[in-house]
Amino acid sequence: MNPNITQQICVAGEWRLGGGDKYATLYPATGEPVAYLNAASVADVNEAIERADHAFRTSGWAQRKPHERAAVLNKVAQLIRERGEELAQMQRLDNGKPITETRNLVASAAATFQFFAAACETLEETITPARGDNLTMSVYEPMGVVAAITPWNSPIASEAQKMAPALAAGNAVVVKPAEVTPLAALELARICIEAGVPAGLISVLPGKGSVIGDAITLHPLVKRVSFTGGTSTGKHIAHIAADKMMPVSLELGGKSPTIVFEDADLDHAVAGVLYGIFSSSGESCIAGSRLFVAHRIYDSFMERLAAGAAALRVGDPADEKTQLGPLITARHRDSIESYVALGVAEGGRIRVGGMRPQGAAFDKGNYYLPTIIEGVKNDWRICQEEIFGPVLVAMPFSDEDDLIRQANDSVYALAAGIWTQDYKKAWRYARAVQAGNVWINTYKQFSISTPFGGWRDSGLGREKGRLGILQYMEQKSVYWGMNHMPLPWAQGAK
Repeated sequence: MNPNITQQICVAGEWRLGGGDKYATLYPATGEPVAYLNAASVADVNEAIERADHAFRTSGWAQRKPHERAAVLNKVAQLIRERGEELAQMQRLDNGKPITETRNLVASAAATFQFFAAACETLEETITPARGDNLTMSVYEPMGVVAAITPWNSPIASEAQKMAPALAAGNAVVVKPAEVTPLAALELARICIEAGVPAGLISVLPGKGSVIGDAITLHPLVKRVSFTGGTSTGKHIAHIAADKMMPVSLELGGKSPTIVFEDADLDHAVAGVLYGIFSSSGESCIAGSRLFVAHRIYDSFMERLAAGAAALRVGDPADEKTQLGPLITARHRDSIESYVALGVAEGGRIRVGGMRPQGAAFDKGNYYLPTIIEGVKNDWRICQEEIFGPVLVAMPFSDEDDLIRQANDSVYALAAGIWTQDYKKAWRYARAVQAGNVWINTYKQFSISTPFGGWRDSGLGREKGRLGILQYMEQKSVYWGMNHMPLPWAQGAK
């Protein structure tokens, strides 16, 4: 990546400079420019959507047989794998994640395209049970132009999770990547076009969400928006969608509880809790950020957990030994520091971390140490508001019934973790906790074949899963009259 060359954006398959202001994307580890590009303008948005609608109606993509679209998506997966290291390094520079993690994200993106190629090729339409002299059928058709608005924390994986099913369904796709991490989406568009997706069906429009995101969402030709990001922005999109009578998928925030029972395998639980909150530097919607530990084992468990957190390797994302890289921006780190200060002001105690790492290697980057805060209460702001960083709040519990009340006492309901060797207890609490995703004796494990999403302020709809393709299709019922005689109501009419 040459930071001296202004990157082009993709407007319905045409590569050109955006019509908006020029800006730089910065490497979070050093603050140095990675790339310069011009943001899209509202005029770019309108042109991209109008040309996408034309391409949807004229390119023949929607009319291709499912196995033909599937072959193209499989080619996308192949090209992602062939360029895997290049894409992983690009993602590392774009958002500062450790290289080991960005490699996994690239592998996930390839697997997503492969999975939805199979889902496309094997999607069955149905003949429904007859209730009269009719042959009744349920079929699915693409929507037209759909929009994917993606976050900065896992760009290439998030973009694949939206683009793959949307294209598999036969749609045109307009992608609005996070302003600070546009590079992976642009490269993914190149790969899709190279693989054989008609160029006019794909646009990537970087820029501010309040300008470009709104222009996309408001456009009358956009038939669906799939958004991953903050809850307040998601609610704003939902209001626009309501006025348009437009369906949306919203994958939003979380403040996920993790519960460690007295009978848990503590080796597994310590490792899982550390991974659940501190991997990705805590910049994860499903981070296990509220910890409840059985009172009898609380002290010993927390001693082990604190020692594990202090031993995590914070450093250069290019180093394969690094476990936590920098946070996305200096402004975001400031926000995390203010939350830690709030937690202390509310009465909490910092058990470990609570500061920036020391040393010249960290001076230019947006680094923050893994932090655990104890002595808190579940109704405090530090326990209720999403921090989106490497900060864990920990609380002991004695009453298992009250535990569920506290675990569910949140506006969010995205994920939860349960650690116990009692399978009946695990099942009981997995059903009692309110969350879209529950992990038992593990955490933050994903499968493209398994639906993902949240309840309440954590969002609407589901991504992934074999039927995830249907999010991007309209269902139509078809009735074939099989009656030999005319409809009786009209008999006698002359």
